[in-house]
Amino acid sequence: MARGKKTSWWPAVAHGLAYTLPFAALTRSPLALLVIGGTHIVIDRFQMARHVGWARDHLAPRGAWPDRAALGVRAEGKEHAIEIVADNTMHLLINTAALTWLA
Repeated sequence: MARGKKTSWWPAVAHGLAYTLPFAALTRSPLALLVIGGTHIVIDRFQMARHVGWARDHLAPRGAWPDRAALGVRAEGKEHAIEIVADNTMHLLINTAALTWLA
């Protein structure tokens, strides 16, 4: 499911539902659960953390941009760790907001 959620909707939706299920113990708000699950599906399906990393890189002056061609298609090492941190940070911020304001 981990790889499939990035390329197909069915694994992404299955993962999003499994991810959202424990939040039902924290809230009974259908809107909060929809926001948590829906945004999780979209963030994972479109690998939005990569876009956050791209934006971070390109806020710097052009001379400071990393050479993505040298990194290859998949981020390695430090770049991959930053991608994971960005992904989880987005999920935590959205989950906290949904549980705070929509529950």
